[in-house]
Amino acid sequence: MLKQIFASCSCVIVGTLLAGCAAETTPTTPAASNEVTTPDAAYVVASEPNGALPVGDARQSTKDDDEVVLVGRIGGSAKPFVEGVAAFTIVDSKVPHCSAEEGCPTPWDYCCEQNQVKDNIAMVKIVDADGKPVTKDARELLGVKELSTVVVRGKAQRDDEGNLAVLASQVYVKE
Repeated sequence: MLKQIFASCSCVIVGTLLAGCAAETTPTTPAASNEVTTPDAAYVVASEPNGALPVGDARQSTKDDDEVVLVGRIGGSAKPFVEGVAAFTIVDSKVPHCSAEEGCPTPWDYCCEQNQVKDNIAMVKIVDADGKPVTKDARELLGVKELSTVVVRGKAQRDDEGNLAVLASQVYVKE
């Protein structure tokens, strides 16, 4: 009798645990699944803008409030996307990112090339027609992920240290 009670209790406990695990869901955001979603046509353009400057060149030549077109790869840190807004950092494509084959779990952080990143990185902030930041995750808004190559068009913004940001109204996703 004691064996039957123990067996019944064990089945109930195992069943409850399995049901609990089955009920637990993993978020399906691009950050969790690394999938690319359908881009928003209001911000993603179908053809590549002409005259794109590599990020490193733009950091040297672009002045505050200049209209600029930049090309770069999403990355520069372990978490290049900004939570709560459509913003991310891009790195000049000439800077080699770390290789997944080298055992690097986050090749987009450029941990092997940090000295090159500091002079070849820019912040991209997607803004609406009124110039206000878009409050949707950039991965969902643009259909991008880490190491996607993008061409962005917008207005340059410089801070006191000379860091470059682009208030972008258009993005072309190359890859």
